[in-house]
Formats: sequence, structure tokens, C-alpha cells
Amino acid sequence: MPYDAFTHVDYWVFDLDNTLYPPQARLFDQIERLMAAYVMRELNVDAQTAHDLRKKYWKEYGTTLAGLMHVHNIDPDPYLHEVHQLDLSNIMAVPALRAAISALPGRKIIYTNGSRAHGTGVSNALGLDGVFDAIYGVEDAGYTPKPDHAAFQKVFAADGINTERAAMFEDDIRNLEIPHQMGMNTVLVGPHVTAPHIQHQTEDLTAFLSQLVRG
Repeated sequence: MPYDAFTHVDYWVFDLDNTLYPPQARLFDQIERLMAAYVMRELNVDAQTAHDLRKKYWKEYGTTLAGLMHVHNIDPDPYLHEVHQLDLSNIMAVPALRAAISALPGRKIIYTNGSRAHGTGVSNALGLDGVFDAIYGVEDAGYTPKPDHAAFQKVFAADGINTERAAMFEDDIRNLEIPHQMGMNTVLVGPHVTAPHIQHQTEDLTAFLSQLVRG
């Protein structure tokens, strides 16, 4: 790993779900079930239709919520509260991850397409309380989700991030294209994918960061 590629970085931006914890925790399975239940009830549709709409809105609008707001004028706050009522017992604290993030020089934030409360709850379950300087949710971007350029712009401006001196860690390849355009170092957390806007990749965030801070 080219450690010198990160020597200029003063701002470290982390996605939350399937980035700070591995997909094997199956937390997003719970979120998907809760989203489906919400869509079924609010739109009065069956399970298959709810599933199809979730996939369609995620693809076309970036998140299910964005599609529900755009097409059905859904109030975002009750939705965000309901779909993040999760059992976090599968989320385990990783002391090595806490140590590695704590050792990074500069400002560290979480930026999730979930709610700010979700970001706080999951990061605390991971044993990362007090590690991050700020946690931003989709509400901080005016409910506009990643990968929309306006979402990144609003959150980064609110935090005062100099994107030319920043790195972004994400599991969703779509959400790294705009950060790359903004001059950020991009790190895909997950299986290998070849794309011009992906500069670094890892399937083990703890190992990647641990090597980085020792580099």
C-alpha cells in the first residue's frame, strides 16, 4: 500500500454501514426488512411490490427514502426513526479498529445515508464512541443522499473539509465517484472492483488503517 499517498490527508471521512463493520454482521438485513414493512404499510402494497420499489428507488434515487420522498411525498423523519430500530447484538467492538482510527492525524467523521442517530448508535456499539469529531446523517444533507453531488457538498461544507486533503472510505462504489472528482483519496471497503475513481481497496478496514498509521 502506498503510504505516501495519505501523508497529505488531514480529513478522514467514513461511511457507516458495511464499511465500519463487515457485511457479515447482517445489520442491513434488518434495515431492509424494516424498510419493506414501512413501504408495505404506507403505500398499501404487497411484499414483492415493496421489494421491487426499494430496489428501483435505490438504483434511481440513491436510497429508498429519496425515492419515497420524490414519488410519494413521504415524511423522512418517521421513516428514518422506524427503519433504524435495530438489534445491535451482532455488532462487536473492535479495539484494534478504535486504536487505528484514533491514531489517524487530523479530523475524523462518519457520513452515512442513514440517520445521525443510527450513526451514533452503531459507532457506539462498535466501541468507537468519542473517536469521531462529528457524525453526519442524511438529514444533514437536507435528505439528499449520496451519491448526489449536492449531498457531499453540503456535508463537507458544513464540516469545513478541504477535499484536496481528505480521504473517503466507502463500501458502495457509486459513493466514491464524486469524492474522487472533488480531489479526495478514495478507498473502497469490500471486494475488488476496477474503476477509474477507485484508488485504494481493502476487505479489511482495520488491517488497512493499522498498516497506514504504522507506515
